[in-house]
Amino acid sequence: MAAPWRSQFLSHVQEAPIFNLSTLHSNEQPFSAAGSSLAPRARTVVFRGMLGGMDVNPKNSAKLNPDTWESDLLTLTTDDRMEKIPELLGPSSSGQHHQSQSGRGGPVEAVFWVPKTKTQWRLRGHAYVIGPDIDTDAGAPVRKALEDQMRRIGDGPWSWGTELTAHFGNLSPGMRGSFRNPPPGRPITEKPDEGYGLGQKVEDLEDEIARRHFRLLVIVPDNVDQVDLTDPDRGRRWNYKLTESQTWTSAELWP
Repeated sequence: MAAPWRSQFLSHVQEAPIFNLSTLHSNEQPFSAAGSSLAPRARTVVFRGMLGGMDVNPKNSAKLNPDTWESDLLTLTTDDRMEKIPELLGPSSSGQHHQSQSGRGGPVEAVFWVPKTKTQWRLRGHAYVIGPDIDTDAGAPVRKALEDQMRRIGDGPWSWGTELTAHFGNLSPGMRGSFRNPPPGRPITEKPDEGYGLGQKVEDLEDEIARRHFRLLVIVPDNVDQVDLTDPDRGRRWNYKLTESQTWTSAELWP
């Protein structure tokens, strides 16, 4: 059964798919008197639809999976060289060394503000990274964990690799080209390797360099908070929690 917040959430974020994603960054040295070595990191990203229910770009030439699965799991795309990857999978997964593949990541928080409906959505949970190894034995734990969170709605053959390529194809050629950018965050004085550079456009959906760095992130929410400020004199707030039995509870709270 679909989450009780799913339908309204999707209707809202169609108007405002850009959101803030927060992760935990591990510092080499503690930065506070309490000795914590973790610091929050936030960035602005784009919602790419629910896993299994991508909103297909008409110009997407990739092979598409049939409507076999439905889920309450949010997707977004990223470069494996971005800091969010080691923040999710651990420092040894740094994409600078092309070691990051598929895996279960740490805690995340996603916050959407929808101006048209004056509603804030805050979703907490954890994230999975889907990489080129998703259809191999190494990717089996990720496939199993995510499929356990999905609902089968059809009998057609469905491939994780096909879904990954379809998400890559759903991007514009310029956005695909960004996965050929020089290593993000490195000094501009460092000359990039051959094939890397700004402003490239990628038409080939199997482009070796771009696909090496392309990753799909999947957010598995377990706590969803909705604040409706449509009426400034009577704000309303609801909280939804996922129980151990994988059912959702809901409660209305003071805003």
